[in-house]
Amino acid sequence: QVQLVESGGGLVQAGGSLRLSCAASGRSFSSYHMGWFRQAPGKEREFVAAISWSGSTTYYADSVKGRFTISRDNAKNTVSLQMTSLKPEDTAVYYCAGRGHSTLQRAEEYPYWGRGTQVTVSS
Repeated sequence: QVQLVESGGGLVQAGGSLRLSCAASGRSFSSYHMGWFRQAPGKEREFVAAISWSGSTTYYADSVKGRFTISRDNAKNTVSLQMTSLKPEDTAVYYCAGRGHSTLQRAEEYPYWGRGTQVTVSS
């Protein structure tokens, strides 16, 4: 079993930056593909970014490409999401997801989830 705990959310003005972190428990973290998803009120959970177990391959939703960067530190069991040029439409609860497979871009491909961290971008 893997436990994921997100941190780093908050309130930021449009154009600002935030860095989200996800701390994972368990010895198998370094073998897991990891992802970030978000869910805005009244909307479905959507893919944001994913990273392979080694960190060599990353994937991004078109809406965040060029603004967000996913990274990981397997020695510290952490995965991060650096968010820049934030927009009001980035407002959502952001979730860390673990042990992804297949495309890494669908929520159903991840068995492990954190509880989420709120990101609010004011205009």
